[in-house]
Amino acid sequence: MSTTTENGMGGPWSTSREKTYKKTTSSALKGAIQLGIGYTVGNLTSKPDRDVLMQDFYVVESVFLPSEGSNLTPAHHYPDFRFKTYAPLAFRYFRDLFGIKPDDYLYSLVNEPLIELTNPGASGSLFYLTSDDEFIIKTVQHKEAKFLQRLLPGYYMNLNQNPRTLLPKFYGLYCIQSGGINIRLVVMNNVLPRSVKMHYKYDLKGSTYKRRASRKEREKACPTYKDLDFQDMHEEGLYFDAETYNNLMKTLQRDCRVLESFKIMDYSLLLGVHVLDQNQRDGGEQGQAGGDGRRPVAQRVLYSTAMESIQGDGKAAEALTTDDTMGGIPAKTHREEKLLIFLGIIDILQSYRFIKKLEHSWKALVYDGDSVSVHRPGFYASRFLKFMSTRVFRKTQPIRFSPSKRTRTSIPALKSSSQEILSSQADERNEEDRRDRLGGAYSLASLDGQGTQHSNFFRPCDATYYKSIWIVLLSLRLLNQSHRVLLLLPSVRSIQKKYKC
Repeated sequence: MSTTTENGMGGPWSTSREKTYKKTTSSALKGAIQLGIGYTVGNLTSKPDRDVLMQDFYVVESVFLPSEGSNLTPAHHYPDFRFKTYAPLAFRYFRDLFGIKPDDYLYSLVNEPLIELTNPGASGSLFYLTSDDEFIIKTVQHKEAKFLQRLLPGYYMNLNQNPRTLLPKFYGLYCIQSGGINIRLVVMNNVLPRSVKMHYKYDLKGSTYKRRASRKEREKACPTYKDLDFQDMHEEGLYFDAETYNNLMKTLQRDCRVLESFKIMDYSLLLGVHVLDQNQRDGGEQGQAGGDGRRPVAQRVLYSTAMESIQGDGKAAEALTTDDTMGGIPAKTHREEKLLIFLGIIDILQSYRFIKKLEHSWKALVYDGDSVSVHRPGFYASRFLKFMSTRVFRKTQPIRFSPSKRTRTSIPALKSSSQEILSSQADERNEEDRRDRLGGAYSLASLDGQGTQHSNFFRPCDATYYKSIWIVLLSLRLLNQSHRVLLLLPSVRSIQKKYKC
């Protein structure tokens, strides 16, 4: 648990007015991280490359770094500590898979001071960001580190099958031991670049129980909102073109299927929204990194941006991260405001253990069980996907051809007229056939009467009749039914011949 020490009595690494984690000051922790990673990664380069074996996932390497230094380790001004590296060969493979060279990894983590970030969650973890905006270092609990170790073989298989994923990309797992205290750390990809100003930031789970940002969180300069806040602020959702929407949802479905197979739940979608129109109104204001708002050219991790994670092919990684979008996904609001979306799935180290089952059972007795965050993995994944596909992300409807007003009004009218005339002619032919069959039963007078009625009904030489016939022909031609026009012509000629028009 992180605290702030003001009297200097927080432990051997504590100083006054400095944030501490397990009685260790933040500055001492950052220094130990850089020393330990610098030594272990540098030492790993001397080992030859080879295929990853099953036992490599369970290897733990340890080195002792005394403050006075040794033949293998440099001297430092921090208390003595031991630095452990978990599955070094496996994580080296993961880094190679994402195109991270050992020199670049060391340069990012060791060359420049680490930047401490605020944590809006309730876990009390510390977050450190590298100065080049590429990596996040997070302190994790013992159970989370142990779960990640068990997860590594399956994680390895999933990355081999598909490196384009929105799941966290783990690059290293370490532990610092000093004074009987263990501090476990994991190195991951950075989802939200500081060089782009996030006008809105959300932590979304798909649940509703207590899913609204607290008053204290809302008072921050860049608060992290939650599910109910998103529905209030973006009621209509975020709109993507059809191809982007399909790629995004396909990636989310695949990732949720993987998490469900590992019995993982209580994860979140970290969503950052950059409003391009508002950025232009503010005079092109950039994020906290300053400069020209671009990532350093010397270090680019494959599949690290949101756009690459859903559709990048690796070879085009540089092209996707050098434009003004910074790898964000273009989107719009229902008011046609242009946006850039940055997103990734976080907090996946929570399995549905016995404690979580008890937590769900207890909350289900008091509240609606389906609205609480903790739930069985299958239900959690389906609820998560339903919320993302219906409330958060929407597909922009393609613009279809819209005929002119004249065409829209004329074609239905012509079609209706043609149908009426054709049905009338069919009825007349049936009537004629019936009269021919029953001709002997009618008197001459009645036949004259029928003929008179028939002649009065058709009025064959009337201009209205010709107009009706030409409407039929014109409508059929407009409807591209030329074959029906040819079939109709003999009928028209026979009518003209019969009535001598």
